[in-house]
This record gives sequence, C-alpha cells and structure tokens, in this order.
Amino acid sequence: MLPDHLGPGLRAVFCGTAPGLASAARGHYYAGPGNRFWEYLHLAGIVPVALAPGDDARVAGYGIGLTDLVKTMAQSHDRGLPYDVPALAAKVAAHRPAWVAFTSKEAGSQAARWLGRPRPALGAQDWALEGARVFVLPSPSGRNQGRASYDGRATRLEWWAELGRMLS
Repeated sequence: MLPDHLGPGLRAVFCGTAPGLASAARGHYYAGPGNRFWEYLHLAGIVPVALAPGDDARVAGYGIGLTDLVKTMAQSHDRGLPYDVPALAAKVAAHRPAWVAFTSKEAGSQAARWLGRPRPALGAQDWALEGARVFVLPSPSGRNQGRASYDGRATRLEWWAELGRMLS
C-alpha cells in the first residue's frame, strides 16, 4: 500500500500495523485526521523540524525510516490483519537500524509473539529484533487519545519523548 522508507544507518525505523484508510488514500504515512505522529516526532526531539505526512519520503534524511507490518492492505482497525513479522525482520536485518519503534502496542505485540516473548508494555523492551533495540510507543492515532493513563504516564507524548532521549 505505502512504500517503505528505509536505508542504511538509521537511528530508528517506525513500524505500524497497517496504513489507515485515510493514509492509503492520501499515499502518505500517518495522514489520517487526528493522527499526531508527525507532531510527536518533532515535539519529542526525534526530528529537528516540524514535518507533515507529505514529508514521509524525506525522513531517512533525519535518520528514521517508516514501514508497516501489513503491506498488502489498508484498514483503520487491527482486526484480522495479515501481519508479516518475518518480512519486517528481514528488512531490519538488511538495513540494521539501531532501534525499531513500534507505533502501537498491537504492532509490538505481533513482533513479541513471533519471537516467543510476552505481550509488551510501552517503552524500551528487554529483547531485540534482528539486533535492533525495540521500543513500543502508544499509538499516535486520533482514536487512541483521552485515556486517563498510558501505562502509568499521563500523555502519549511522554513515551515519545523518552524514545527521543534514547535516540539522541
């Protein structure tokens, strides 16, 4: 659905479950209404400038990459998706990023299950994927907001900022 934006020497590859319907229609990652991915990248200090979905092809210039666990369809929920963790593992092995940052617990859970690990909490994990450290972020989707707590943190941005500190 959306092309990978990957390359050698990346600090982190951000991996979601599948492109949402709005993102697929617009042809850019995290382009749905209310999705705060691009805002969080900047506010967390992961990139030095504010970016928008149309900038997704430029992210490698900031040391980050983009991919999804599902490359064959778009869907705005996670039910019944054909996750392909082995394909992600092959991409990570080929490009050797320092980190894989899953942009939802569901994405991180699929990788953990494939590796025989328990369902992860948010944050840095004690396991790796093809040599890359793993961080599980709360989803930036507009559908995942307004909760009382995100694994003990008041906001999603707090988790993104923690990753930003680890990437600096």
